This record gives sequence, C-alpha cells and structure tokens, in this order.
Amino acid sequence: MQKLSVHELLDLENDAWPELKQLLEEGSNTYTVIPAQRSKGEEAIYALQVSTKSYLGVIAYETGGVLVDHGWITLLGAETEQIAGSLTSWNGLTDHPAVEALEGMLVVAYDVAGGFFALDTGKFEGSGHVYYFAPDTLEWESTELAYSGFVNWLANGDLEQFYQTFRWQDWQNDMNQLEQGQVFAYYPPLWTEEGGGKTSQKTPVAITEAWKIALSGR
Repeated sequence: MQKLSVHELLDLENDAWPELKQLLEEGSNTYTVIPAQRSKGEEAIYALQVSTKSYLGVIAYETGGVLVDHGWITLLGAETEQIAGSLTSWNGLTDHPAVEALEGMLVVAYDVAGGFFALDTGKFEGSGHVYYFAPDTLEWESTELAYSGFVNWLANGDLEQFYQTFRWQDWQNDMNQLEQGQVFAYYPPLWTEEGGGKTSQKTPVAITEAWKIALSGR
C-alpha cells in the first residue's frame, strides 16, 4: 500500500494540537512538553502514517515527548536528545531502533516503575486499545482506552491511585536519582509477595533492562 506523504498527513484545518494543549493545561496532573524539531516530527508522522488530526499524530509531530506527573510517565513523541527513545525507535520504524520491537504492539509510553503502555495493533486482536505491561503481574493488561482516552487519563486521571502500590513517601524527591533512559528496579521485585513501593529498595537501571522483562513475557 502506498504511503501518504508528510504533506497529506499534515491536516492544518483539523489539527488536534490546540485541543490537546488545552487538555494538558486544564488537566489535574503536572506535565512538561519537550518540543520536537520540525524535521523529526515530519519523520515520525511519515513512519507512523498518522495524521495530525489525531492525538497520536500531533504528539509525534509537535513533541519529542511529554513528561507527566513529575516525570513518572514518559509519553513518547518524535526523536529528541532529551528523552530515551521515540515512537519510531521503540517500534522498529527507524534505522536506529532503541530496543527490540514487540510485534503487534506500538509502544507509546513508559513509567519509572518499569511499566509500559502500548497500542494493540494485532497482538490482542488489534483492538486499538492501550495495554499496560504491569511490573507487578508481568502481564499486558487492557486499559480499555483508545490513545485519545489514554492521553486524557494522563492529564486528568488519578495516577496516585493507579500507582498506589508502586510508590513510596516522597517519591517525587527521588526522581532526581534517575539519569536519562533509566527507571527504578525494585528489590524485592514488584511481582513478588514481598515487593512494593514502600517495602522494596529502588535502584536506577537502564530502561532497556525493564523492556527485556516485558519482551520475555511477549
């Protein structure tokens, strides 16, 4: 099938960026937008073949990613030096992949607990829903949200409740322990009975180590 050009994917009349910016600005969770270089944004929407009238398209085109809730969650965008990986390099859509891609899934975000969010493009019957690889169960669990609903949840959802068992007191202050491309490894691990945000020791590790765990379950 012939690919659409960047010009065809840039829907200036129905561009979703103003709506998405307003959503983030009015949301209850903190966020930081990393702007994308125009050329990188163009490369991203062309590789993904998504229009800028969609949330996924404008995140890919306008941003190098969005850091949500004090950086606990990284929403992937176009390639940038400020964020480890991108929508293209995490999903085998570039000559320089960051990780081994997972067939049937499009990774769209990750968190500092070693969890990953990915769109089901075939692994789970192509539902189009975002799934979460939960580090406490080592399984992909459906959020039952499309990408736009997922971004809405990032802006307004009760992330404190969602991550209740992963977090600890003053976790925000410990985020500065992480360098770019690192997440926390928990010991005992979150999937054990003894593991938990309040009980486990946390050590910075490369996010690629956490991704290996996700890949091993496939």
